[in-house]
Amino acid sequence: MIPLSVPCLKGNEERYVLDALNKTWVSSAGGYVIRFEQELEKYLKVKSCVALQSGTAAIHLALRLAGVERNNEVIVPTLTFIATINPIKYLGAEPVFMDCDDYLTIDCDKLEQFLQQECMQTSKGIKNKSSNRYIKAIIAVHVFGNMANMKRLSELAKQYDLKLIEDATESIGSFYCEGELCNQFSGTMGDFGAFSFNGNKIITTGGGGMLTAKDDKMVQRARYLSTQAKDDDLNYIHNDVGYNYRMTNLQAALGVAQLEQLESFIKIKNDNYTYYKKKLESMKHVKLLPFQKDVRSNYWFYSLLLSQTNSTKEFFVEELKRYEIQTRPIWKLCHMQKMYQSNQSFYIEKAYFYWERIINIPCSVTLTYGEIDYIADVLSKIT
Repeated sequence: MIPLSVPCLKGNEERYVLDALNKTWVSSAGGYVIRFEQELEKYLKVKSCVALQSGTAAIHLALRLAGVERNNEVIVPTLTFIATINPIKYLGAEPVFMDCDDYLTIDCDKLEQFLQQECMQTSKGIKNKSSNRYIKAIIAVHVFGNMANMKRLSELAKQYDLKLIEDATESIGSFYCEGELCNQFSGTMGDFGAFSFNGNKIITTGGGGMLTAKDDKMVQRARYLSTQAKDDDLNYIHNDVGYNYRMTNLQAALGVAQLEQLESFIKIKNDNYTYYKKKLESMKHVKLLPFQKDVRSNYWFYSLLLSQTNSTKEFFVEELKRYEIQTRPIWKLCHMQKMYQSNQSFYIEKAYFYWERIINIPCSVTLTYGEIDYIADVLSKIT
C-alpha cells in the first residue's frame, strides 16, 4: 500500500529521543520542550510559543484566552476537520458556519456579508440578530498548505472587534511571498495561531501542538493554564481551572529533529507536486487543485478534483484502494455533522461542490517519482 501521508524520520530523531531517555527527562519538564519552543520562535519570527499536547488543545486555549464564554458564538468555516470546531463547544459556545473559496479557505465575501446583514453592533460587542448571541471570534483555517486571506480577515476582525484565531495546523512553513504581508508565516498574523504535529503532518511529534499569540502575556497565560494552573508547585495551590496540555520532552525531542528538516521537506513536497501535476495534466476528468501564487506553500496535502462524471469520490477511493493506493475524501462538512446540524450556517454552496469532488492522494515526503508514476497510471485506467 502506498500510504496517504506518513512521517519521514531520517534526521536526528533517534539521537535526540535517546538523549532525553538517557537523561530521564520524559514528561513535560525537560530541555527539549524549551528548545523546541525557542527553535520554532526563531523559525516563525515570533516572540514566544508554548508547546502543547495537540493542535486541538492550542485552539481550545486560544478560544478561552480570546474571551469566548458560554452562549457566545464563533465564526468558522464548515470545510475543516472537526477539531477546529469542537473546542468551541468545550466552552459552551456555538459555531456559526461559513462557506469556502476556491482555495478551500473561509469565504471572506460571505463573511463580510454575514457581519453586515445578519449582525448588529452594540455597546457590548457585535450580536447575531438571529440567535441574539454575542460573537467573540473568527477561526480562519489554512487548508492543506493554502492560506486564508489574512489581509481581509484582519480588517474584518478589527472592524467588528473580533478576535482572529489562525488554525495553522496544516500549514506550518507556509508564508506570503507578495503584498503587504510578505514574509509573514501562517499562524503569526492573527491574535492567536495554532499548530499541529500529528503523525500525518509535514513535521510530527507523534501527537502535539503549539500556540502563538500577538500578545506575549497571552502565551504566558497559556503556559500557566496548560500546566494545571499551578500557582505553588510545592503546596499544590491552583487559582484557576487548568489543563494537562503541556507537550512532553520526548515529543519535543522528536519535534526539534523534525523542525531541522522542515525546509528540505517543503522542497521535496513542492517537487513531488510539480511532478504529479505534469503526470496528470493531460487527464480530462481529474486535476490537482492549485496552490496560491502569492504564497510559498508547505504543499502539505495534494487534492485531486474530480470532474462531474458518473464516477463518485467513493468510486475513486475504492478503486485506488484496490490498486494498493491509500486516499481519503475531504472531510464531511462540519455543519452536516450530527451535533452541529442545528447550528446556523450562512449560504453554504461552494463547500458542497468541493466536498463531493475532492479526494486527497499520497503526499508523504518519502513518496518517490516511481510511486507517482504508478498512481498516475492507475488514475488513467480508472478515469
